[in-house]
Amino acid sequence: MILLEAAVESVEAAGAAAEGGAHRLELCTDLAHGGTTPDLKLVRFRLPLPVFVLIRPRAGDFVYSDAEHRTMLDQIRIAKAAGAQGIVTGDLNFDRTRDLIAAARPLPVTFHRAFDVFPDLPAALERLIDLGIERVLTSGGAPTAPEGAGQIRRLVVQAKGRIEILPGGGINAANVAQLVEQTDVREVHFSVKDAEKVRSVFRALKGRL
Repeated sequence: MILLEAAVESVEAAGAAAEGGAHRLELCTDLAHGGTTPDLKLVRFRLPLPVFVLIRPRAGDFVYSDAEHRTMLDQIRIAKAAGAQGIVTGDLNFDRTRDLIAAARPLPVTFHRAFDVFPDLPAALERLIDLGIERVLTSGGAPTAPEGAGQIRRLVVQAKGRIEILPGGGINAANVAQLVEQTDVREVHFSVKDAEKVRSVFRALKGRL
């Protein structure tokens, strides 16, 4: 089974993702700039699928100030209290990422595409495994996941089931089947505004779900 994670910016988009057949939501805002922390009041809505909340205080790089780090910790606590079922976050400083993980527990944690900034992806993956991260959202260090398929495949092989490799970036119905075939991933991540996009991905993956 290939799990479909839909990145959504609104309650309406969440409903469309569910209608189309997605399995999980990543709730965020400002997807045009890679996504940032959404209005955490949205988590309190009765969203139709499990909700993982993106915790990223601003667009730009992934090295945060002391004040931004405290903000992220506060946002994680608010998201948990509001009913989030997972946290998506990360910092290029592994000690600070450890703090973020501790604040998120017992919820599962996805390390977001800050991962693609590391100069040595295999080494970074081992560090994240050591920290207990459940999954890594990645395009394989390339602009899009289809372009980074080779690296994503190598990460899947390296992971050996110790951590989930979640490809994201530029995935759609035209390329998802080939990406899954090339990488052997079990989950895919793509932005959603309407139900038809999810349905079209389902059709492309027919026989794999």
